[in-house]
Amino acid sequence: METAIPENRPGLLRESWGCSSHNVCCGSSPPCSETTSYCDRAEGLLESSTRLKPHEAQNYRKKALWVSWFSIIVTLALAVAAFTVSVMRYSASAFGFAFDAILDVLSSAIVLWRYSNAAAVHSAHREYIACVILGVIFLLSSICIVVKAIHDLSTRLLPEVDDFLFSVSILSGILCSILAVLKFMLGKVLTSRALITDGFNSLVGGVMGFSILLSAEVFKHNAAVWYLDGSIGVLIGLTIFAYGVKLLIDMVPRVRQTRHYEMFE
Repeated sequence: METAIPENRPGLLRESWGCSSHNVCCGSSPPCSETTSYCDRAEGLLESSTRLKPHEAQNYRKKALWVSWFSIIVTLALAVAAFTVSVMRYSASAFGFAFDAILDVLSSAIVLWRYSNAAAVHSAHREYIACVILGVIFLLSSICIVVKAIHDLSTRLLPEVDDFLFSVSILSGILCSILAVLKFMLGKVLTSRALITDGFNSLVGGVMGFSILLSAEVFKHNAAVWYLDGSIGVLIGLTIFAYGVKLLIDMVPRVRQTRHYEMFE
């Protein structure tokens, strides 16, 4: 004789079958151990919905918003300063640095949109849309960075760093590295790949800031290594491109799978 299970009580259904959100997806047979995000996609929620209490989730959401606003203000100021240097002193390094700073502003703005709706803090669909937009931006920016770096290599552009660009590069390397750590920590707690991606972008900004100084210092001691700056630019561009492609491959199918949950937000 089969045990009758009420259809309108999903919590009882989970308990009756001895399953949990970490082991078996309710109402379906595939175990969640096959992929952590299976249950997330099935329910339209991120894994953070099972880890955080409502007030904890909102607290971390507000922290993500504050970090994103701070990131936008800092990187925008650095971008304006670097663009000014590039125009006044024809500095190619400053232009590349400013371009990456603008990318960081855009990615942080997307994270702001992601967490602007308090009711959608665990929304998988909103998360995946943000990641897809970030993936497209990464692809476009990586192409620009690689083209610019190849152009600098082909024209044998020598690395030059003046006092102002030196100060901006040091400041950028330190601030972007700190922002990257904060975003990684918040992204891990909120199980947000959008935040982690934004953190990756901040990390790239920090690496680019320090690489400008490294290239100039190496060139000062060994003029034969003039190509280091351009080579680092190509490497960074290809890394961003690969990350963007991986992000789109992972997230585009998930956007389609969770789009019908958007109406409930």
